Amino acid sequence: MAVTLWQVHGDGRKVGPTEVVAPDERLAWPHTIGLGAQHVLAMFGATFIVPVLIGFPPNTTIFFSGVGTLIFLLVTIGRGQRLGLPSYLGSSFAFIAPVLEAEKVGGIPSALAGIFLTGAVFFIVGLLVNQWGSAFIEFLFPAAVTGAVVALIGLNLAPSAVANFQKQPWTATATLCAILIASVLLRGFIGRLSILIGVIFGYLIGLAQGQISFTSVKAASWIGLPHFTHPHFSWRPVFLITPVVLVLIAENTGHIKAVGTMIGQNLDRSLGRGYMGDGLATTLAGLGGGSGTTTYAENIGVMAASRVYSTAAYWVAGIIAILLGCIPKFGALIATLPVGVLGGAGLVLYGLIAVLGGRIWVENRVNFTDPVNLFPAAIGLIMGAGNLTLTFDHGNIAFSGIAIGTFSVIIAYQVMKYLARHGLYRGGGPGDQVPGPAGPPETKSIRPGATA
Repeated sequence: MAVTLWQVHGDGRKVGPTEVVAPDERLAWPHTIGLGAQHVLAMFGATFIVPVLIGFPPNTTIFFSGVGTLIFLLVTIGRGQRLGLPSYLGSSFAFIAPVLEAEKVGGIPSALAGIFLTGAVFFIVGLLVNQWGSAFIEFLFPAAVTGAVVALIGLNLAPSAVANFQKQPWTATATLCAILIASVLLRGFIGRLSILIGVIFGYLIGLAQGQISFTSVKAASWIGLPHFTHPHFSWRPVFLITPVVLVLIAENTGHIKAVGTMIGQNLDRSLGRGYMGDGLATTLAGLGGGSGTTTYAENIGVMAASRVYSTAAYWVAGIIAILLGCIPKFGALIATLPVGVLGGAGLVLYGLIAVLGGRIWVENRVNFTDPVNLFPAAIGLIMGAGNLTLTFDHGNIAFSGIAIGTFSVIIAYQVMKYLARHGLYRGGGPGDQVPGPAGPPETKSIRPGATA
């Protein structure tokens, strides 16, 4: 007897105005394959640029994003989700700054060690949440803290974006202008790809100026496995990168809650499995040479626009990404991006990360008349922007601005809140929000051309 994983929705071709395709349903396979390809296109503009910015092989990162997505679908099965949670795992921008710092210590292998252990810590957090619930996550990461941590990462990346911009200012300016114009003038799905459109336009401008060489593209094969690199473990990269797990928690929480809202289910019981899935995917990427992963709002936006939440489409998307990763010529072409294109796109992307922190504060109505919220955020932002770095053990152990800023925000907030609650501090009150409705932070919509 044949086993049916996904029930066909209606006639498999149409979705009515008030209908949705549930995670355990699918459309006809031609339509499902088309939706899967659309998910790949949605994530591609952000996922491929991360390895280029940090010097990782693009093919390897695309490959592990596909593998990670399939792992996420499998791990999130359970807790009422028969076929897992519909989400795509793409490259996380939160890793860029600490990875660049870690590479100064021991190159890509050292950075991979930090990515591997970040994933392992995230997986353990997922185990704890799956077993005992998410109350301690909500305690550690109120909106005041989450917004500050996200914002300081964007500010920490500012010098990198400016440096790339200044190397090829005309190409960078063309890329930046194309992104801005596309995000305003274009509508629908195409409008959500403004970053990709801007990068393509900037690439053409760089090509016209002779800034691109196709020698490596001609030498690359059409078919072959991606370049795998193994991590080299040392303490300093681990301390530089591991704090990123705090951002991954915030991103995954916001996205899983968003998916639950769209499909009309409370997915809080699935948070732990979501963390475990992303943690395992990031760990595997760290073992093989890929960048760390996170759930993608771009693809959540595709679901919102199409009203198709079928996990079958994500299986298709993951398989397509794996196949793209096995085309070396494709990766070689991506690696030819002019540095000016990276500068123009980076100026937008990194700035949006910083602004996203403010968006979290605004959406959750964080009260900054309360010093309990104000001072921790203030010191964290400056530590991140100035990249305050502390070293120990003759430089073998180092904490960068992101790590120092993140831990400072968390510790200062909790200490000041404790003092306020026990009458030892006369501030504006221990609450991190003013009264009123607040939704979960959406912590990955950091690109104006994203589909979320």
